[in-house]
Amino acid sequence: MSIENRLNEILAGYQTSFIDKVYSNENNDYDLLMQAFGITPELKRENRQYWGRELGKCWESLIIQASLDHPTFQPALRLGADEPCDLILDNYAIDAKYRVGSGDSGTLKKFKQYGPLLREMGYQPVFLFLRDDNLPAAMQACRQGGWDIYIGQESFDFIKSLTGFDLKEYLIRKAGAYPVNR
Repeated sequence: MSIENRLNEILAGYQTSFIDKVYSNENNDYDLLMQAFGITPELKRENRQYWGRELGKCWESLIIQASLDHPTFQPALRLGADEPCDLILDNYAIDAKYRVGSGDSGTLKKFKQYGPLLREMGYQPVFLFLRDDNLPAAMQACRQGGWDIYIGQESFDFIKSLTGFDLKEYLIRKAGAYPVNR
């Protein structure tokens, strides 16, 4: 199955899930995933935590599927109950995040711990963020943990440089293709 067909399946699955959800304050920013589903900022504000979590899982899934054909692809690294990254390509331990808005101490502690752990294992820890409205404290914790951080266009460029697949161009073409009509 081609990368695009695998990505289409992910978007169609999330479309169905989003349509079934029923759910209020200030952010009016769109991103390419919101555009693929026709999710308005108003709809997203109905339940920011839900949309952030689900769009984050979608972003992660898209990156994984776009990377599957890479000769060095490895799935998420598991260490006991923890998963410090979503996938490995070459020597990059990649964790995909839609955005990071949590400043809870457990989350920040993991960001600080996982980076050095991955480096000790011979990997270069990389965060790929889609959105740029990330919590400054969380971003600082990522930097303190030794993560390389790519945001927005940088994330798309990073993915394309490793996989040869233009995920941004794909999402632009899919704008409105998976509408969440309820």
